[in-house]
Amino acid sequence: MDSRRVSGAQPPETFTGLKVGKIQDKAAGVKGVTTALGHASKYMAPGKAFKTMFKLNQKGGFDCPGCAWPDPDDERSKLGEYCENGMKAIAEEAQKKTIDRVFFAHNSIAEMREWSDYEIGKKGRLSEPLVLREGSTHYEPISWEEAFKMIGEELRGLDTPDRAVFYTSGRASNEAAFLYQLFVREYGTNNLPDCSNMCHESSGQGLSQTVGIGKGSVTLTDLYEAEVVMVIGQNPGTNHPRMLSALERCKENGGKIITVNPLPEAGLQKFINPQRPGKMLTGGTKLTDLFLQVKINGDIALLKAIMLQLLHEERKNPGTVFDWDFIQEKTDGYEAFIESLKQHDFEDLVKASGVSREQIKEAAQMLKKSKKIIICWAMGLTQHENGVDNIREVVNLLLLKGSIGKPGAGTCPVRGHSNVQGDRTVGIWEAPKPAFLDKLKETFGFEPPRKHGFAVVDAIKAMHEGEASVFFALGGNFLSATPDTEYTAEALQRCNLTVQVSTKLNRSHLIHGKRALILPCLGRTDQDMQEGGQQFVSVENSMGVVHTSQGVLTPPSDKLKSEPAIIAGVAKATLGADSKVDWDKMIQNYDHIRDAIEQVVPGFEDYNQRVREPGGFYLPNGAREQKFNTPSGKAIFSVTAVPNKQVGDGEFIMMTVRSHDQFNTTIYGLNDRYRGIYNERRVVMMNQEDIVQAGLKSGQVVDLIGQYKGQVRTARKFIVVPYDIPRRCIATYFPEANVLVPIDAYAKGSKTPESKWVAVQIRMHE
Repeated sequence: MDSRRVSGAQPPETFTGLKVGKIQDKAAGVKGVTTALGHASKYMAPGKAFKTMFKLNQKGGFDCPGCAWPDPDDERSKLGEYCENGMKAIAEEAQKKTIDRVFFAHNSIAEMREWSDYEIGKKGRLSEPLVLREGSTHYEPISWEEAFKMIGEELRGLDTPDRAVFYTSGRASNEAAFLYQLFVREYGTNNLPDCSNMCHESSGQGLSQTVGIGKGSVTLTDLYEAEVVMVIGQNPGTNHPRMLSALERCKENGGKIITVNPLPEAGLQKFINPQRPGKMLTGGTKLTDLFLQVKINGDIALLKAIMLQLLHEERKNPGTVFDWDFIQEKTDGYEAFIESLKQHDFEDLVKASGVSREQIKEAAQMLKKSKKIIICWAMGLTQHENGVDNIREVVNLLLLKGSIGKPGAGTCPVRGHSNVQGDRTVGIWEAPKPAFLDKLKETFGFEPPRKHGFAVVDAIKAMHEGEASVFFALGGNFLSATPDTEYTAEALQRCNLTVQVSTKLNRSHLIHGKRALILPCLGRTDQDMQEGGQQFVSVENSMGVVHTSQGVLTPPSDKLKSEPAIIAGVAKATLGADSKVDWDKMIQNYDHIRDAIEQVVPGFEDYNQRVREPGGFYLPNGAREQKFNTPSGKAIFSVTAVPNKQVGDGEFIMMTVRSHDQFNTTIYGLNDRYRGIYNERRVVMMNQEDIVQAGLKSGQVVDLIGQYKGQVRTARKFIVVPYDIPRRCIATYFPEANVLVPIDAYAKGSKTPESKWVAVQIRMHE
């Protein structure tokens, strides 16, 4: 058995009292409203709750710190342009409680490690800078000046800047992210791993290779106009709830929805729109027209089977199924792709997908008749060894139909964090393009490093192997978000210094280097007052719209700093008078940061003027205009293989998922309401026939054991819950099951951790 155990790295192996209820077949509605209001009233002061509700996602208001789903360009709901989980995110950030030196004096690191992630997150907002000195058992207060000095001395003392790792969470604004990468590159490294590495890196790679831009090509209006929307490997009812409103409009306009997923999810079955009282009275809108319950990682087989059927129909009636004008004028590689496709046997593909031949033919008939097709996806496609190929296969289908760069058609990777796409746009990337670095040099007068830096997996390995000794996180909960929890914990503990810029406490603060700092920052809801007056920041949503976000609440402590101000303080303490950047000027008025972004990043012309327009502005998107930034100037068909990964006898394929009371690693509560699982997170969802065959029963406590390349990883004490999931497939929540995801198991070409395909055995817990 696995002997590696870092105290407190994993959530405690204690149960909170499982209750199993009815699995829901509809989302939102009255229950969604009451749950949202319940979180607001429980965790926020009443006045703050009311103030935030009517500014959240409004023009001139502040951007939700949750998902990156876009806001409507036109009118927005006066009842509240947010969802249930958006309100939970606000209640989490704008908590009425704060924690200070008294709290940390009474609670040691060892004690806090025994708390659940839910308990840790609900202790309150951080209110002053904290330090954990070498050998100490408690965090204690530290001045900002001393904290900056400690970081600067540690960074200047490294024998090479490449021994420092600078992580970024998708919460950071464009302004903070640009300043961060500017400091890191002037310091001398490209070690800028970010949360993209763990989620949509496969999307970025697959899309860049095929259509020349690592972003989706559709707008919100396109979703309204689509004839068919395929939603693959995504659970929008929990992870992107406002997407359901767009799907509702698509259905009302006559569109059809095909859902592809191992689990039936309530949000894609029926949606009761809480912003439309009439819908609440009439029972809502049925969304999915065809549900394809694919095996875990059966997506390529499914897509190829559908395309074989389309090819068959095209041959029967030439020119009626494929868009030949588009294929001939706008694409390369069609012949090689078709020749490869013809080598596959339809029945073999059916078996590999887990979907019936009748349903596959039904899907093909729906697509055959349609010209306006959008395919949406999330982690169910990207977090596989073949994650990049999954995306390339999605593009193949769209290219056959000419469904890119037309109204109502295109690619739609749905980003999970509010500004993860914007952070990449303004330079958070371990593999920057030469043109971007050239612009930095031209604008600021220093020579940026050219060698590619560490992505997340590489950064963890570097810390573990002693090649990196300083870890700095701009937001996020790195330990709980990353794979191979015990290995990552060991890596962090081997650092000389770990620094976390955070709004509230999380598990990453408790698994630390020899010395550790917590630097408390303003949240999205907080007013940001600088020398030049109140500031706003900007973000980019999942569809490439850049818009403002300005907090409305008085910060919970006068000892908080904004993320840009923290970065500037670290930069000044590290680079001193040698810096080519006027950091004080940047912080005095964030317009100066935006002026710099305009000079460096294409598409931000007249940034300060355009971002102040209500609703913001769209960034350029070549694929949206059928201008493909590939070597040939055309979109590329890809030849991919059907994955042939198998599990051994007695093994299951595990995927990690979120519960409904969760956003990334933030645990809002203990209920997964739509799946009928209440008051418990240590569960494993299994097919009932598999439960019987394995000699188990509902409610039994088991251990999950993974063996990978001779190493054994164990997640202990999970409760068996029968669920509608394909045979030999199981689902668990993260971060509880992240310990089972091997550090060396990741997508080819993107290094995205393989969190959706982990081979495990299930044994009765002793």
